[in-house]
Amino acid sequence: MLLLADTHVPHRAPDLPAQVWDEVTHADVVIHAGDWVAPELLDELQNRARRLLACWGNNDGPVLRRRLPERAEASLGGLRFTVVHDTGAATGREARLSRLYPNSDVVVFGHSHIPWDTTTTSGLRLLNPGSPTDRRREPAGSYMTATVDNRALQEVRLHRLQK
Repeated sequence: MLLLADTHVPHRAPDLPAQVWDEVTHADVVIHAGDWVAPELLDELQNRARRLLACWGNNDGPVLRRRLPERAEASLGGLRFTVVHDTGAATGREARLSRLYPNSDVVVFGHSHIPWDTTTTSGLRLLNPGSPTDRRREPAGSYMTATVDNRALQEVRLHRLQK
């Protein structure tokens, strides 16, 4: 699976990097945690991805908010995924999300543009793939890939894009 967030196309970049589009063609599921900005990218991902699980973000206008939920949920490979854009402040995030999503195994989120991979004391896995187009304070743009095998999240990998 491919995890994306905060793509901000076309405001931060005219399109996703070629490396990300290559990942889309190989992924069985693409997860996008919001801040698309323009519906054309949603259209293109829906056309290219085998399966898309996505939500809207704070920079997404009424067209995207009509087409996408604020929170997306699905069972993938026996794991319960929740996709949201903004999870609030980093301080207290683990406890807050464990309380908000007690029936989830994995929460994929965005908003900060800062990659995040942690497991809470309750066992909830929290993943933020960063942004492939707007690195902000990060050394490079980023995205994540992962696999689900035997009801377990495996091979979670952060990919840093070349400048």
